[in-house]
Amino acid sequence: PVKDTKLTPRITETAKALWYVYLAFTIACMLSYMAAGMGWFDALCHAFSTVAIGGFSTHDLSIGYFDSTAIDIVAIIFMFAAGINFSLHFYAWRYVSIKHYGGDPEFKAYTVILVVMSIIVVAVLFQYSYFDTAGQNIIKGVFQAVSIATTTGYTTDNFSAWPTVLPVLLIFASFIGGSAGSTAGGIKVIRWLLIYKQGVREIARLVHPSAEIPVKLGNSAVQYRVVDAVWGFFSVYVIVFGALMLMMMTMGVDQVTAFSAVAASLNNLGPGLGDVSAGFMTLGDSAKWIAVAGMLLGRLEIFTLLVLITPTFWRH
Repeated sequence: PVKDTKLTPRITETAKALWYVYLAFTIACMLSYMAAGMGWFDALCHAFSTVAIGGFSTHDLSIGYFDSTAIDIVAIIFMFAAGINFSLHFYAWRYVSIKHYGGDPEFKAYTVILVVMSIIVVAVLFQYSYFDTAGQNIIKGVFQAVSIATTTGYTTDNFSAWPTVLPVLLIFASFIGGSAGSTAGGIKVIRWLLIYKQGVREIARLVHPSAEIPVKLGNSAVQYRVVDAVWGFFSVYVIVFGALMLMMMTMGVDQVTAFSAVAASLNNLGPGLGDVSAGFMTLGDSAKWIAVAGMLLGRLEIFTLLVLITPTFWRH
């Protein structure tokens, strides 16, 4: 919502530049998977799915099929990279410098969120000695935290059976999603960051009612219309989420399954909890159509699709 800087003077040049960056990431991901032990076909398919944050696999067990720490690490690295705003990757390539990453507030928040999520998940797995070895607790915990938080949806274990709050916590993480300008789903880190900063501003205004306190990202003040747009998106998201969940429950789906199925669809995540922990094949046809609507709304960020049903759009 606030990424207004043009990467190149012309939009066609920008599209071409981002296409080259995307292609380079895909090739690098494929070669890394092959070096980690995948065959070329699996590596190609998973490279497409990883960089696109699609989460599709050529195997029913997803990445867990390979049972390889090296492959898990490659996936973690490229899922993390795919969740970053691709304009930052472009700047890093163009100027041969990583300073743009450090200067971007959204990237910092995105990184902190993934690190904190990984620490919490690994700590709980250690507390319950869920896996046999310390290494398994670490790699599987970090993998699942990054996969779900970026909305990729790869799995190496049935996380819906993990102890205490972890299954729900991971689903909640998918609401955050990745960065704006990335291939990730979810509400996006930048929107949550602006909502948080506006909340802090409102608290400060209670203490100093007459003060002019701007919402700032880094050293730049954010225009009020941008903050209003973020709140507008968030409000519509909540309404759509609630409507889809209630519609799914009228089809006989239980609350946990309905909640996680809508979350997985609207956030473009994939795996859920309850009856959809292993896929959506157990849902009835009507419930599947509701999930399809959620996927379309989530991928197009709601407003793009909703505007098509407004009379004003067709009138003009």
